[in-house]
Amino acid sequence: MTTLLLDGKSLATSREAILKKAVESLIQQGARRPILATLLVGDDPASATYVQMKVNACARVGLGSRKIEMPASTTTEALLAQINQLNADPDISGILLQHPVPGQIDERACFDAIALKKDVDGVTTQGFGRMAMAEPAYGSATPAGIMTLLRHYDIQLEGKHAVVVGRSPILGKPMAAMLLNANATVTVCHSRTRNLAELVAQADIVVGAVGQPELIRAEWIRDGAVVVDAGYHPGGIGDIEKIGLENRVSALTPVPGGVGPMTINALISQTLDSAKAAQAAEISESIGS
Repeated sequence: MTTLLLDGKSLATSREAILKKAVESLIQQGARRPILATLLVGDDPASATYVQMKVNACARVGLGSRKIEMPASTTTEALLAQINQLNADPDISGILLQHPVPGQIDERACFDAIALKKDVDGVTTQGFGRMAMAEPAYGSATPAGIMTLLRHYDIQLEGKHAVVVGRSPILGKPMAAMLLNANATVTVCHSRTRNLAELVAQADIVVGAVGQPELIRAEWIRDGAVVVDAGYHPGGIGDIEKIGLENRVSALTPVPGGVGPMTINALISQTLDSAKAAQAAEISESIGS
């Protein structure tokens, strides 16, 4: 069996060319340039790198970006005040609060303070609920990027059994909901699941989203399965062991170069969607007045 490589890097590059034209078109129509505001609290080097990657992606497609860096001593109240300021700023199309934040901050309260129309990273409770109910909302960026990747490569989901290993509120849970909405049958597992190997072995589609290096072993995965690895750990390894999967599974995401680029692509794509929605609302309001 020849394994299909689900190349997120090349897909993200091709989509950026389309997004760049769409941004230019929006501005030519008289709209303000869309801006993604990034909030980084503390001095974690990995988080700073991730934020810069997102800023760079914005620049490649012509989006503006506003980097806001706050000290590790920041309080919940101070962060909420900053988020509320961005919510009220008509120049800001989307808001990204980089995860994780320092321990003294109520992260969930700060995520949920982001206005739904600017929640382009798909982190709010309201956004998750609307997405799960198949109502309009911006999906959590990583699972949204995965769904775009699967659609591009024509991976069939309807009627398939998907096993998602991971239950985080911004990855595992929204991933399961998106797969359900695509008519897959979904089993959600995690690091404490009993008989994890047996459950993974039943899957037509395996999604590694547990955040533990190679927790999911190659020998557990059945021949012909589709393997999506959303993990990334030092040394370029993911949540799923890859050795032994080549030429045995039907499709496979590389690490790196698979899910990661599509996460950022989903973020900037949804920022553009937010800007378009804001422009449409302004036009409607001006007509109504």
